[in-house]
Amino acid sequence: MTTKMIFFSMILAVGILTACTSGGQKTESSTAQEVKEGGFDKVYGVDNALSTVEWQGYKPTGTHHGTVDIIDGMIKTENNNITGGQFTIDLNSIKVLDIDDADDNAKLTGHLKSADFFHSEKHPTATFVITSVSEYDSTAANSEKEIGDIVPTHAITGNLTMKDTTRSITFNARVAMADNMITAQTNQFFLDRVQWNVQYGSKTLFNNLKDNFINDEMGIAIKLTARTDDDAMVSE
Repeated sequence: MTTKMIFFSMILAVGILTACTSGGQKTESSTAQEVKEGGFDKVYGVDNALSTVEWQGYKPTGTHHGTVDIIDGMIKTENNNITGGQFTIDLNSIKVLDIDDADDNAKLTGHLKSADFFHSEKHPTATFVITSVSEYDSTAANSEKEIGDIVPTHAITGNLTMKDTTRSITFNARVAMADNMITAQTNQFFLDRVQWNVQYGSKTLFNNLKDNFINDEMGIAIKLTARTDDDAMVSE
């Protein structure tokens, strides 16, 4: 192999490693928005058995991934348009899915629940409250901000509260509506965990970590199902 070929092989290898361990571009967040009470003619209760959040953490040596449970919530609609809603995430339900050894799995799970990360004993839940929903603008698509093959239909903006910090974010989702059910699913998008005071191993905050840092970008993918029936019909 020539020197030139070796050089380009090294560049390719570095590019692949970076792609596998860096996640993607962070979803912008901003100060919390006012939650306005919109009109509604139907309320859908979140089905927690069919709703979950998948997470993925990135570091130079690889990734870890798992799930955390959505435990309750509701979606409001008017004339088949989403006008509001919220859901609650149980941070004590954090699971690690890529470590088979029981002791190692428990060690990482415990660390994620500790004060270094989500401090679930003090902050047992996180909440997301919808502030606006709009049709997805395909011209604004950015493949570096999402991983997955979900084709979005809507952009959902809301206030995410975690560790007593509330910030507004917008993510894209494929939303499907029927008479008695709503489903919503996202690709993996990326939050800057430091903005919610999850600081452990952040090279942004600590400059002596060398390669022992954990990326600030935390991958998140949401799957949500909500249901209603005639008894759940309400009016404004």
